[in-house]
Amino acid sequence: MTDITFNANLRKEAGKGAARACRREGRVPAVIYGGKKEVVNISLHPVELEKALNVSDFYKSVITISVDGKNEKVICKDVQFHPVSDMPLHVDFLRK
Repeated sequence: MTDITFNANLRKEAGKGAARACRREGRVPAVIYGGKKEVVNISLHPVELEKALNVSDFYKSVITISVDGKNEKVICKDVQFHPVSDMPLHVDFLRK
């Protein structure tokens, strides 16, 4: 398995408007959930995400996400892509 690490920024708001604002800033909105902890809304750098998506076992890999100095071990549950440009629109991560 490949070692994948993301440096993420914390998003303060959730919802469609906040996700669109995040995309306007050039970032990809994402969410970390599960593990009987609070949901964490984050944003990822699109170049880091594109490189990771090109890894053959991305959906099977344990991914480390660093948010404000705290590391979370997650697996990718879903990536939503734009229907025309195939750019990632949103990513769902599940805590390991």
